[in-house]
Amino acid sequence: MTGFPEILPADAGPDIAALYADIQAVSGVPVVNLIWRHMAALPGVLAWAWGAVRPLVASTELRVARERVARAATLPGLPATGPAAWAAAGVSASSRPQLAALLDDYVRGNCTNIVALTALRLRLEGHGGPVAILTPAPAPPPVPPLPPLPRIEALDPALARAVRALAARHEGAGGGVIPSIYLALAPWPGVIAALPAWLGPLYAPEALRAARTSTQRAAEEAAAALLPAPGPAPGPAPAGAAALRPTLDRFTRLVIPDLIPVCVALRDALGTA
Repeated sequence: MTGFPEILPADAGPDIAALYADIQAVSGVPVVNLIWRHMAALPGVLAWAWGAVRPLVASTELRVARERVARAATLPGLPATGPAAWAAAGVSASSRPQLAALLDDYVRGNCTNIVALTALRLRLEGHGGPVAILTPAPAPPPVPPLPPLPRIEALDPALARAVRALAARHEGAGGGVIPSIYLALAPWPGVIAALPAWLGPLYAPEALRAARTSTQRAAEEAAAALLPAPGPAPGPAPAGAAALRPTLDRFTRLVIPDLIPVCVALRDALGTA
C-alpha cells in the first residue's frame, strides 16, 4: 500500500463511482487523478469539493486556461528521443497511439485539476475577488475508459522500486504519494527505466523547481480570475474537509505543478520522435 488514503475506481462503491464518472464526463478526461481518489477516502469530501468546482470544469474558460497552463512550464533542453529510443524502451509502433493518448490525457487532466482546485483553495483561504461569470462549454465527447491503474504492491519488485524512485524526485510526493502517471506507464517498464536519462535535465532539482514555479504561477493567475461562488460548495463542509485543506495546498502548490512539466515534456518528446 502507498500509505496515502485513496479509493481506486475498481474499489469504488456506487456513489463514488458515479462521482468519478461525472468527473470524467464533465472534464472530458478519462483519468481520475490521485487528488480526487484521495478526496473519495475522506467522508463526504469528494461530493462537496466536486460540487464546488463542477461549473468551472464545465466551462469554456477552464478549457482555455488549462491550455495556457500547459504552455507555461519552463522546460530545460532535453535529450532527443527518436523512434529508435522509444522502440528500445518497448513502445511498439502499434502502442504509440495508446501512449500518446495517455500522455495527452494526463496533461489535460492535471491542467484541469490545478486550475479548478487552486480556485477552490483560494476561495477556502478567503481570497477576495468577484465570482467568475462562466460560459458553459459544449459537452465533451464520451471518453473511452483507461486500463485500471496497477497497485504498486502488485508490480514486479524492480519496477515498483523504479516507480518509487521517480516519485521521490518530486518534492511534494512524500508520505506515500505515488503520482498516477508513473503507475499508468507501468505497461511500458522500459519507459520507466529510461525516464531518468530522457528527463534528466528536468529532474535536476533546480530545473524542476523552476518548471513547477512557472506552472503554479500560471495556474494561480487563471484560478484567481475563475473563482467559484462563495460557499465554497453546496451545503455545509463535511467533517472530512478539515483534512483536505493541507492536502489541497500540497497538491496545488507542489505535486500537480511538478507533474505537469513531466507529462508535457514526455508527451512532446513522443510527438516529435
